[in-house]
Amino acid sequence: MGGATRITKLSMSEPLHRLPDFIIGGTPRSGTTWLYALAQRHPELAMAEPVVPEPKFFLVEALWERGVNLYSTRWFDPLPAGRVLGEKSTNYLESPEVAERIFRALPRVKLIFLLRNPVDRAFSNYLWSRQNGLETETFERALALEEQRERDLAPNLRYARPHSYFSRGLYADHLVRFYDRFPREQILVLRHEDLARCPERVAANFHRFLGVSEMPGLARELSPINAGKLSPSEPLPEVLQRELVKRYRAANARLGVLLCADFESWNRD
Repeated sequence: MGGATRITKLSMSEPLHRLPDFIIGGTPRSGTTWLYALAQRHPELAMAEPVVPEPKFFLVEALWERGVNLYSTRWFDPLPAGRVLGEKSTNYLESPEVAERIFRALPRVKLIFLLRNPVDRAFSNYLWSRQNGLETETFERALALEEQRERDLAPNLRYARPHSYFSRGLYADHLVRFYDRFPREQILVLRHEDLARCPERVAANFHRFLGVSEMPGLARELSPINAGKLSPSEPLPEVLQRELVKRYRAANARLGVLLCADFESWNRD
C-alpha cells in the first residue's frame, strides 16, 4: 500500500501524458501473444512495444516507484495519435499488488484476461521453462517443489516465476482482486480454447469490448492458436493429469461462480 500512495501523489503532482485504455493482463501460456497480434492489426488500436520484454510496470517495484509518467513516456507517448492504446503483461493477473495499483492509476481502464484449462496451462508452462533452461526436474517433482521454490526464488526470477505451474491456475483467487475493484463491464475474460475453435468470434467480441470497429476477419491473418500450444511436444502423464484435475476441481468451481459460467469441461481427465 505504500507504493500505491507514492504513485497517487506522483500522478496528481506531475503532468500526465498518454496512458493505456486497455490492458491484457494474463495468463501466461494462454494465447495472450495471439491477442496482442490481433490488436496490432486493427487500424484503431495501438499496442505498447516491444511485445518482449513486456512493460510489467505495475508489477516491477523499481518501475512502479518511478511513477506513471515513466509508464506513459516509455510505452505510450511514441504510439500513433488517435488510437485506442493497450499493453500486454501476462503476469499482472497473478500478482497480489497489481489490481490495487492499476485501480489507483487507471480506474477506468479496460482489462482483458485469457484463461486456459489449468492442467494444460501448467504443463505448457513446465515445458516452456524446461526448453528455456529454467527447469531440470520432472514435472511431478517440479509440482512437489513449487511452494519451496516460490519461497526461495532468486531475485532475478521474482517476476517471471518460471516454476509457478500449479498456483497460476487458481484463476478465481487471482481474478477476484480485480472484480473487487473494477466494475464488471470493464473486465473481459476469454477462454484459450475459443481462440482455436472460433477465432473470428473472439476477435469481434474483443473489438466490441474496446469500442472499436468489429473486424473479425483480422483473426484469419494470424497463425492458428493451436500451433505448438494445443499439441505439446510430449504428452502429460495420465497419472499427473488425473491428480491435477482433482486438485483444480474446487478452484474451477469458484471460477464458475465468479464468472457465472460453466467450466465443467476442465474437470474431465
